[in-house]
Amino acid sequence: MITFNIPRPDDGIRTSLINKIDNLAKPKGSLGRLEELALQIGWIQQTLSPSLDCPTNIIFAADHGIADEGVSLSPKEVTRQVVFNFLNGGAGVCFLARQHGFQLKIVDAGVDFDFPEIPGLIAHKIRKGTRNFLHEAAMTEAEMNEALRYGAEMVSQCQHEGCNIVSFGEMGIGNTSASSMWMTLLTRIPLEDCVGAGSGLDRRGVQHKYEILKQALKNYSGDGTPSDVIRYFGGFEMVMAVGGMLRAAELGMIILVDGFIMTNCVLAASRLYPNVLDYCIFGHCGDEAGHRRVLDFLGARPLLDLGLRLGEGSGAVCAYPIVDSAVRMLNEMHTFEQEAITKYF
Repeated sequence: MITFNIPRPDDGIRTSLINKIDNLAKPKGSLGRLEELALQIGWIQQTLSPSLDCPTNIIFAADHGIADEGVSLSPKEVTRQVVFNFLNGGAGVCFLARQHGFQLKIVDAGVDFDFPEIPGLIAHKIRKGTRNFLHEAAMTEAEMNEALRYGAEMVSQCQHEGCNIVSFGEMGIGNTSASSMWMTLLTRIPLEDCVGAGSGLDRRGVQHKYEILKQALKNYSGDGTPSDVIRYFGGFEMVMAVGGMLRAAELGMIILVDGFIMTNCVLAASRLYPNVLDYCIFGHCGDEAGHRRVLDFLGARPLLDLGLRLGEGSGAVCAYPIVDSAVRMLNEMHTFEQEAITKYF
């Protein structure tokens, strides 16, 4: 398996960061989460004057064999249709990216469709969708390693282009099912608490999805290690995101985490390399059942709770202005000394 070197950021700078934040012209702690974010970002970047450069949202798209079992309200062809919408600038994440100055990168990680050569579509197809994990492993070890490597290479390219904060999005019918399997096996939270409506299943649909996933769990004969769980149940888009997250942490980049699926990708990444969590800012708590539970398991405090469940990186991009405000606070506010203000509490 591809390996990463992810150290914990050096704690030596933390005291200086705390002193700078506490001496800004405001009551100590009065800017709440902005102060916490500023401390984390300065710690990651090892500077008292951090910056957010060329924010980028990478969307990986792929199909899932488990979708053949009717676990999603939407058919698999929706995956390719939404990819075209990304490329045409008409998807939900597109207006948010324009609003907040994000570059979008769209990657075909394994869509069950032969795309023509299209400007803006990055071709990294592993194969046309994963296998059906109800009956067999979703991917081979070689395919998993290839997906991890491609995801890492995408982030390396972004960093080479000047990016130091990255978010990840996904498109793939059936990927909430894959995420639920990762979640239950990597956290030991009962499967029934990990399964939700996905793209809009009704109660009967959710029950059918649960029964299929319960049978898949019963059929699983792997060794239960994080790498085997990732391989057996994951999607190519999810594994590429894991590789991207691990490379981003290795490069000292800020990882802005999206919803249920991407939070489970962070979960998977953290079971391989726990220090990846130091580099993560969780954008929001989504409306998918199980998201709050996996956030709590990770000890994560999301910035927003807007009932979002779109995916695509939309919640992460939506949360970006709060992160920007934290950095601006650290860089633009004056200190008590600069303004000759008596320190007040």
